[in-house]
Amino acid sequence: QLQLVESGGGLVQPGGALRLSCAASGSTLDYYAIGWFRQSPGKEREGVSCISSSGGSTDYADSVKGRFTISRDNTKNTVYLQTNSLTPEDTAVYYCAAANRFFRLCPSGWWSGSLFGPWGQGTQVTVSS
Repeated sequence: QLQLVESGGGLVQPGGALRLSCAASGSTLDYYAIGWFRQSPGKEREGVSCISSSGGSTDYADSVKGRFTISRDNTKNTVYLQTNSLTPEDTAVYYCAAANRFFRLCPSGWWSGSLFGPWGQGTQVTVSS
């Protein structure tokens, strides 16, 4: 049974950077497209980025394009989200999730998260001076 655990969150000043990690256990990540999502209090969950099972295809929300970079190391069973030029609007709990195993590429409409599961427990990112 695939399980995902996020780490790397924390408190950072505006303009700072964090690298989030999504580590898998119970199964190899090779078969799964992986998405990063975030949710802040009072807001709906937002799809941030998605990467195909091979790592050859990536996609980003407009709000993070050019600032965030998703990558994966299947030998380490881990997916990363490098977050740069952070702003207070990036403050949220960040979650990673595996797409349905049928999808090796990020599914159409991946940002909704509806075709993803299981989910990790999340890691808090707070951007504040």
